[in-house]
Parts: sequence; C-alpha cells; structure tokens
Amino acid sequence: MGHRIFLAGASGAIGRRLVPQLVAAGHQVTAATRQSAKAEDLRALGADPVVVDVFNADELRAAVVAARPEIVIHQLTDLPAGLDPSKMAEATTRNARIRDEGTRNLVEAARAAGARRLIAQSIAWAYAPGAEPHAETDPLDSGAEGGRAVSVGGVIALEKQVLSASPITGIVLRYGHLYGPGTGAEGAAEPAVHVDAAAYAALLAVERGAKGAFNVAEPNRHITTDKAVSELGWHAGFRLAV
Repeated sequence: MGHRIFLAGASGAIGRRLVPQLVAAGHQVTAATRQSAKAEDLRALGADPVVVDVFNADELRAAVVAARPEIVIHQLTDLPAGLDPSKMAEATTRNARIRDEGTRNLVEAARAAGARRLIAQSIAWAYAPGAEPHAETDPLDSGAEGGRAVSVGGVIALEKQVLSASPITGIVLRYGHLYGPGTGAEGAAEPAVHVDAAAYAALLAVERGAKGAFNVAEPNRHITTDKAVSELGWHAGFRLAV
C-alpha cells in the first residue's frame, strides 16, 4: 500500500531520480522545490509540486502539514552545478546551513504534520581518521579543521537532529560521492555511488530499516555497506530503466 510522502529537495540530483521510483511504487508524492521553474517538471514525473523555502520555517511547516505525510524525505543540498571547484568554498557554507537550520525546520514541520518516519541525505566521507573500512558506528570527524570542519559540522548537526527526532523514526543515508545523470560526473572518487542507486536506498528506507545511519556506496576500501545491504535490501547496481 502506498504512503503519503513529502520530498524536500525534489528537484536536486537525487530527488529527480527518486520521484519516479516513489510514484512507480504507488506512493503519493508532494515534491518540494525552491524554484518555481522546476515545478512543472516534477508534475510531469507524477508528483504534486510545491514551491517552498526551507529557511522559511512557517511556510515550510504549512506546506508539510497540508501534505499530511506519513514519511518525510530530506534530499536538500545547495551545491553548484557540476560541483564547480571555483564555487565550492562558498557553497560549503550554504550547504552546512541547509544541513543545520534547514534540517531543524524540516524536523519541526514533520513533527507538526504527524509524520512517523524521516529519511535524510548525509555523506559517507565525514568519518574521523582511523582504521578502514568505516562502519556506521565509527565516530564522525568532529575535530576537522578549515573547510572540512564547516562541512562535517553541518553533517553532525543534520544527523543529530534526524536521529533524535523521536517519536519520528530517523534514518540517515550516508551516500558516497554521486555520479550519473544530473550530477555532472561520469564517475567519482571512492566511496562512490550512482545517483539512481542512491535514490533507490531512499525508496527502500520508506518501508525498511530501524532508526540509525546506513552507508550507501559501491564496494570500496573506505566504508562498509553491509548494513544497507542486509537491513534495507539495497544493492549498488540498481539503475532506472530510463
């Protein structure tokens, strides 16, 4: 049976590949984007688009409550097209703000709407230095410095808020470096994951998985993905048919 789902960040790289999977699985999707120009594209994918700014807490709360979601999915990022190196320093700060303030607003909106499950995008390269491959129980790099400190600080804030969102069940998907359609990359450094397989993990987490974090990446020497494979039923080879 399908669920009512509110997808924040629906027009992003993962969001655009996730909407068709959710719709095909029979879910009713309210697809949120900040850009009104992308609303019709989301409608064409089978979702009900809503234009909302995650930093406007009142507006976001009203949009989520109106959608009455059972599940909220957080795929929000603020990164330049193709991860343009010349723009990444500024983008790192913006992205960290989304992970902290944006996540806080989304968690509060999900609570107000009575959602029971919250699935959020994180990253798989924020672990503290130590023996590899890293499992989900290994600590994140809270002692990072410079630009990495900004990025990891945002990740830590996001994960803490999602995993402490009781009574909502919080699930964090720690994605490898994305590649594939809409990412601007044909391949990626380890740990890597194809954007379709990343979206597939979020689809599976709608129905499966207990509260906690899951590494989501192709086989590599840096992180282990055994938990996602065994508990979510995920596999790295998933691709959309189109």
